[in-house]
Amino acid sequence: MIERLGKLIGAAAAVMMAATPACSAQDLNGAGATFPQPIYNKWFNEYKTAKGVAINYQGIGSGGGIKALQEGTVDFGASDAPMSDAEIAALKTPALHIPTVLGAVVITYNLPEVTKQLMLTGPVVADIFLGKVTKWNAPEIAALNKGVALPNKDILVVHRTDASGTTYIFTDYLTAVSPAWASGPGKGKDVKWAVGLGGAQNAGVMGQVRQLPGSIGYVELAYAKENKVPFAALKNAAGNFVEPSIASVTAAAAGVAAKLPPTTDFRVSIVNSPAPDAYPIASFTYLLVPEKWADAAKAKKFTDFLKWALHDGEKEVEALNYAPLPPNVVAILDKRIASVK
Repeated sequence: MIERLGKLIGAAAAVMMAATPACSAQDLNGAGATFPQPIYNKWFNEYKTAKGVAINYQGIGSGGGIKALQEGTVDFGASDAPMSDAEIAALKTPALHIPTVLGAVVITYNLPEVTKQLMLTGPVVADIFLGKVTKWNAPEIAALNKGVALPNKDILVVHRTDASGTTYIFTDYLTAVSPAWASGPGKGKDVKWAVGLGGAQNAGVMGQVRQLPGSIGYVELAYAKENKVPFAALKNAAGNFVEPSIASVTAAAAGVAAKLPPTTDFRVSIVNSPAPDAYPIASFTYLLVPEKWADAAKAKKFTDFLKWALHDGEKEVEALNYAPLPPNVVAILDKRIASVK
């Protein structure tokens, strides 16, 4: 009886295996930016439940994602910063920049004695990170925060140690607003910092800032809100102090997006937007998608996911403190995705 039962179970298992498609052949693997990881994880989990396609993603930083795509160890990459011409030239096959959501980089700080939100300008932030403004009650900061009792504390700068899209966005902004920064560290995913302590990824920067009174650092808006930490309002190009929010990030993108040609690859900067209600450190984040795939079935599965994300997934982004893409951007992307084979 036991032997017969074993044969029946084995036969049934064989039938089930024959009737079930091989899931491993459907799996897609990606890596890169940590900023969009919360929304990507949500999308990938929902898509697997709805469509049965597993998409695996590792948040290793934008630089790591670009390197993995260049080395061919992933099907797609992800970056908060557009690839440089040199990085594109090192790819095994040309890739598209597919914006997925919009986000902001915020200036977070640890000043328990200051309960009112700090007001800062880009040039002052640049001078802090250049080591030129070293005290929290310095005249440059006091002039922007009249009536606030600022402490006579040293400012302790915290920055990223890894190649980071967040750093690229932050330094892109500082380069746009500060000649001293532009002629010094400049913009990049990894720059030579004048002063400060380092932290790996958003968690490392946030950990340092939370532990060290008097510290200042930069992280994405979604991460700052999740961790319930204070962040500064920044003076924008129109002269208005603006808090980072979904609305102010959307405002930063709207004017730029309206001017994009249909052939754009979205390697554009939206920092320091002239819009009166725009937060000045805003950016697209991108999936880096090869135009030609060795496996046509994988290409079809991923482009199907992209279409779903741009139309169904975008409805969920605000709940996680991201801003959705403007409709004209989605219209351009629908056509670009069709070129992936």
